[in-house]
Amino acid sequence: MIESENSLTVRALLPEEAQLASDVERLSLGHEAWTADGIRETVARNGYYYAAFLGGAFVGSAGFTAVLDEGYITNIAVHPDFRRMGAASELAKAVIEKAKELKLSFLSLEVRESNAAAISLYEKFGFSNVGRRKNFYSEPTEDAVIMTLNF
Repeated sequence: MIESENSLTVRALLPEEAQLASDVERLSLGHEAWTADGIRETVARNGYYYAAFLGGAFVGSAGFTAVLDEGYITNIAVHPDFRRMGAASELAKAVIEKAKELKLSFLSLEVRESNAAAISLYEKFGFSNVGRRKNFYSEPTEDAVIMTLNF
Protein backbone atom coordinates (compact mmCIF):
# COMPACT_ATOMS: atom_id res chain seq x y z
CA MET A 1 0.00 0.00 0.00
CA ILE A 2 1.23 3.50 -0.86
CA GLU A 3 0.19 6.47 1.23
CA SER A 4 1.15 10.02 0.28
CA GLU A 5 1.38 13.15 2.41
CA ASN A 6 -2.11 14.35 1.33
CA SER A 7 -3.83 11.25 2.78
CA LEU A 8 -4.02 9.64 -0.64
CA THR A 9 -3.86 5.86 -0.39
CA VAL A 10 -3.21 3.43 -3.24
CA ARG A 11 -3.68 -0.31 -2.85
CA ALA A 12 -4.74 -3.35 -4.83
CA LEU A 13 -8.32 -3.10 -6.05
CA LEU A 14 -10.66 -5.53 -4.34
CA PRO A 15 -13.05 -7.53 -6.57
CA GLU A 16 -16.05 -5.84 -4.96
CA GLU A 17 -14.60 -2.43 -5.98
CA ALA A 18 -14.54 -3.24 -9.70
CA GLN A 19 -17.86 -1.42 -10.23
CA LEU A 20 -16.43 1.72 -8.59
CA ALA A 21 -13.44 1.54 -10.93
CA SER A 22 -15.69 1.06 -13.95
CA ASP A 23 -17.89 3.99 -12.92
CA VAL A 24 -14.91 6.34 -12.59
CA GLU A 25 -13.51 5.10 -15.91
CA ARG A 26 -16.87 5.85 -17.54
CA LEU A 27 -16.76 9.42 -16.16
CA SER A 28 -13.19 9.86 -17.37
CA LEU A 29 -13.10 7.83 -20.57
CA GLY A 30 -16.70 7.58 -21.73
CA HIS A 31 -17.46 4.59 -23.95
CA GLU A 32 -13.82 3.44 -23.73
CA ALA A 33 -14.25 2.51 -20.06
CA TRP A 34 -13.90 -1.08 -19.00
CA THR A 35 -16.89 -2.82 -17.45
CA ALA A 36 -16.72 -4.14 -13.90
CA ASP A 37 -16.82 -7.68 -15.30
CA GLY A 38 -13.98 -6.86 -17.69
CA ILE A 39 -11.88 -5.54 -14.82
CA ARG A 40 -12.54 -8.62 -12.68
CA GLU A 41 -11.79 -10.96 -15.61
CA THR A 42 -8.52 -9.14 -16.37
CA VAL A 43 -7.35 -9.44 -12.77
CA ALA A 44 -8.32 -13.12 -12.69
CA ARG A 45 -6.25 -13.86 -15.80
CA ASN A 46 -3.10 -11.78 -16.09
CA GLY A 47 -3.87 -8.33 -14.77
CA TYR A 48 -3.33 -6.05 -11.83
CA TYR A 49 -5.61 -3.21 -10.78
CA TYR A 50 -5.00 -0.53 -8.16
CA ALA A 51 -7.43 1.75 -6.37
CA ALA A 52 -6.80 5.28 -5.08
CA PHE A 53 -8.64 6.70 -2.09
CA LEU A 54 -8.57 10.24 -0.73
CA GLY A 55 -9.95 10.60 2.76
CA GLY A 56 -11.69 7.25 2.34
CA ALA A 57 -13.39 8.22 -0.95
CA PHE A 58 -12.67 6.12 -4.04
CA VAL A 59 -11.10 8.56 -6.52
CA GLY A 60 -9.52 6.45 -9.25
CA SER A 61 -7.90 3.30 -10.50
CA ALA A 62 -5.18 1.98 -12.76
CA GLY A 63 -4.72 -1.37 -14.38
CA PHE A 64 -2.25 -3.29 -16.46
CA THR A 65 -1.79 -6.74 -17.91
CA ALA A 66 1.36 -8.82 -17.97
CA VAL A 67 2.08 -11.22 -20.83
CA LEU A 68 5.39 -13.04 -20.57
CA ASP A 69 7.82 -10.18 -19.79
CA GLU A 70 5.65 -7.44 -21.32
CA GLY A 71 3.30 -5.05 -19.55
CA TYR A 72 0.39 -3.12 -21.03
CA ILE A 73 -1.38 -0.38 -19.11
CA THR A 74 -5.12 -0.67 -19.70
CA ASN A 75 -6.29 2.55 -18.06
CA ILE A 76 -5.46 5.15 -15.47
CA ALA A 77 -8.62 7.04 -14.56
CA VAL A 78 -9.30 9.63 -11.85
CA HIS A 79 -12.72 11.04 -10.98
CA PRO A 80 -13.00 14.56 -12.47
CA ASP A 81 -13.67 16.08 -9.02
CA PHE A 82 -10.35 14.72 -7.70
CA ARG A 83 -7.93 15.54 -10.49
CA ARG A 84 -4.72 17.52 -9.93
CA MET A 85 -4.37 16.05 -6.40
CA GLY A 86 -1.71 13.47 -7.19
CA ALA A 87 -3.89 10.38 -7.60
CA ALA A 88 -2.83 9.65 -11.19
CA SER A 89 0.84 9.96 -10.23
CA GLU A 90 0.44 7.61 -7.27
CA LEU A 91 -1.47 5.11 -9.39
CA ALA A 92 1.24 5.26 -12.07
CA LYS A 93 3.89 4.67 -9.39
CA ALA A 94 2.01 1.59 -8.13
CA VAL A 95 1.79 0.14 -11.64
CA ILE A 96 5.48 0.82 -12.36
CA GLU A 97 6.58 -0.68 -9.03
CA LYS A 98 4.57 -3.85 -9.66
CA ALA A 99 5.93 -4.13 -13.21
CA LYS A 100 9.47 -3.91 -11.85
CA GLU A 101 8.65 -6.47 -9.15
CA LEU A 102 7.40 -8.82 -11.89
CA LYS A 103 10.68 -8.18 -13.78
CA LEU A 104 8.86 -7.02 -16.91
CA SER A 105 10.99 -5.70 -19.77
CA PHE A 106 8.69 -2.76 -20.42
CA LEU A 107 5.30 -1.14 -19.90
CA SER A 108 3.43 0.19 -22.91
CA LEU A 109 0.15 2.06 -23.46
CA GLU A 110 -1.93 4.01 -25.91
CA VAL A 111 -3.19 7.51 -25.17
CA ARG A 112 -5.29 9.94 -27.19
CA GLU A 113 -3.00 12.38 -28.97
CA SER A 114 -5.09 15.27 -27.57
CA ASN A 115 -4.71 14.11 -23.94
CA ALA A 116 -1.83 16.42 -23.05
CA ALA A 117 -2.26 15.90 -19.30
CA ALA A 118 -1.89 12.12 -19.60
CA ILE A 119 1.03 12.38 -22.02
CA SER A 120 2.78 14.75 -19.61
CA LEU A 121 2.16 12.34 -16.71
CA TYR A 122 3.65 9.42 -18.62
CA GLU A 123 6.64 11.47 -19.76
CA LYS A 124 7.26 12.45 -16.13
CA PHE A 125 7.72 8.75 -15.35
CA GLY A 126 10.06 8.16 -18.29
CA PHE A 127 7.67 6.86 -20.94
CA SER A 128 8.72 7.72 -24.50
CA ASN A 129 6.61 8.25 -27.61
CA VAL A 130 7.41 5.23 -29.78
CA GLY A 131 4.69 5.41 -32.42
CA ARG A 132 1.10 6.07 -33.43
CA ARG A 133 -2.00 4.07 -34.14
CA LYS A 134 -4.01 5.87 -36.83
CA ASN A 135 -7.69 6.38 -35.98
CA PHE A 136 -7.36 4.12 -32.93
CA TYR A 137 -10.01 6.00 -30.95
CA SER A 138 -13.59 6.77 -31.91
CA GLU A 139 -16.15 9.33 -30.72
CA PRO A 140 -14.25 11.38 -31.81
CA THR A 141 -11.92 9.61 -34.20
CA GLU A 142 -8.36 10.27 -33.13
CA ASP A 143 -4.89 8.79 -33.34
CA ALA A 144 -3.31 7.08 -30.36
CA VAL A 145 0.20 7.86 -29.23
CA ILE A 146 2.02 4.67 -28.23
CA MET A 147 4.24 5.25 -25.19
CA THR A 148 6.68 2.80 -23.65
CA LEU A 149 8.81 2.65 -20.52
CA ASN A 150 11.71 0.20 -20.78
CA PHE A 151 13.21 -1.32 -17.64
